[in-house]
Amino acid sequence: MLKADRAALILSHIAEVGSADVHALADLLAVSGATVRRDLQELHDQGLLHRTRGGAVTGAVNLELPLRHRSEKQQEEKRRIARAAAELVPDGAVVGLTGGTTATELARVLAERGKVTVVTNAVNIAAELIVRPEVRLVVIGGIARSASYELVGPAADSMLQRYHLDLAFIGVDGLTVREGCTTHDEMEAQTDRAFLRSSARTVVLADRTKVGRVTFASICPLTAVHDLVTDSGISDEQEQAIADTGVRVLKA
Repeated sequence: MLKADRAALILSHIAEVGSADVHALADLLAVSGATVRRDLQELHDQGLLHRTRGGAVTGAVNLELPLRHRSEKQQEEKRRIARAAAELVPDGAVVGLTGGTTATELARVLAERGKVTVVTNAVNIAAELIVRPEVRLVVIGGIARSASYELVGPAADSMLQRYHLDLAFIGVDGLTVREGCTTHDEMEAQTDRAFLRSSARTVVLADRTKVGRVTFASICPLTAVHDLVTDSGISDEQEQAIADTGVRVLKA
């Protein structure tokens, strides 16, 4: 297993359970304890986890995995969500895309489909679309977030006020009936709300790991959302509770 793949699995595992010891991680990764200790120390030095004697923990706050470590998680589910979300986009539409792995998959599907205008604050999405002559690309400026590759803040919010979007696709880190849509960063949440205000229709993209989860910063209540595109892994109870708020739930 490549070093980058080991790092992604370590971060994913610790983010889900809160902590792990060296022996458990060695079994999970099928490597030696010495290799795990070196990986943990490097991730600690990068500020991605807190090294402890015999293992590691997430620290005092909910861990936000950088985008490069999230790209392989639930990848097939995210691709199905992206294909289902693309069906909501009429020909020639103006589409807003925030950052995130599922939104990136959606950008790829839209680029293959034909002429579309994409307004995004995600620099990784912009880098992929700029070489596509059939895509009219508008990049929203702002303060760069290394965790999500998004440009956020007052400059981004001000620029979004100048545009009218047919649909805005919003990636979230958490979604519950009570707390609505949430994310890890307050400035990112503010820019997400600017996308919502500029759009005629709001679609949330969230795989099953985000549903039922609450993170730090509130984006919006579910009453501000028209559609949720998710995967078939959410429970019938979760689907019904979300639908009862008036959100149309589409399971890919």
